[in-house]
Amino acid sequence: MKKARIALAVGVLCISVFPILVKLNLTPGVISAFYRMAVASVCILPYVLLTKQFKITAKKPFFYAILCGVIFGLDVAVWNIAIQESTATQATLLTNLSPVWVGIGAFFFLKDKPTKNFWIGTIVAILGMMMLVGFKTFINLDFNLAFGFAVLSGMLYAVYMLLSKNILNQMNVLTFMTTSVVASTVFLGALSYVINEPFTGFSNAGWFVLVVQGLVCQLLAWLLISYATKHMRATRVSVSLLGQAILASFLAWLFLDEAISLQMVIGGLVLLFGIRITFYQKEVFAKKRILKRKFS
Repeated sequence: MKKARIALAVGVLCISVFPILVKLNLTPGVISAFYRMAVASVCILPYVLLTKQFKITAKKPFFYAILCGVIFGLDVAVWNIAIQESTATQATLLTNLSPVWVGIGAFFFLKDKPTKNFWIGTIVAILGMMMLVGFKTFINLDFNLAFGFAVLSGMLYAVYMLLSKNILNQMNVLTFMTTSVVASTVFLGALSYVINEPFTGFSNAGWFVLVVQGLVCQLLAWLLISYATKHMRATRVSVSLLGQAILASFLAWLFLDEAISLQMVIGGLVLLFGIRITFYQKEVFAKKRILKRKFS
């Protein structure tokens, strides 16, 4: 468990750097996502094949791992666009609404329904999101493309987390990571070609950032997070991943001079607190009920 926690902490730190690199706007959003996966694929594929750690024990988990790769690739591409069109802070915080979408999906499609804490936390998180983006935006329904893509990214990530947790119980981490990242590469490569994004012609700084994204933000980060997901509760991993929003916001302020108002800070904290409530095991108002029974 100690190794899993350390792996998770380092993994969160690695992915926190990603929004800052994307916000530099050295490459288009979708092609940036493609190279993030391609660099990781070039590194991990030969390793697992040479060491014979790529093991497919059943077809169903393998095909689901491919689906995970497509979903995660689309998630990264959408998130990249959201970051470039708004701010690293706003896009990262809105993307971290993913636990809320997990609960809503469970309510409609799974037998295990969300608890009362989930709905309380959801209301708090939505209030935080409104504070973060601005109440006028909601009153006037003035939602731009970046807002929509950031929220969509959270939804896609929620689906990925639900699928990957189930698959990692049937497949080793390296096999899952290899299958997923290669599937992402193929999908994003095809998508980049279709929408006519450039595969070459970037500056030296642009190529350097693409390599760092692939090695640090994808390969290293998600090997560590996948390892932690396999050895820890999915809820704990999800809550811990919220730390990337705080770190990314701090790094954006430090290196990109992104303006962060007091309202945004409060809204972001309220949003994260609301999501934390959704994972709280004991009923939030349980103690008050017990006290009322004692004194009634």
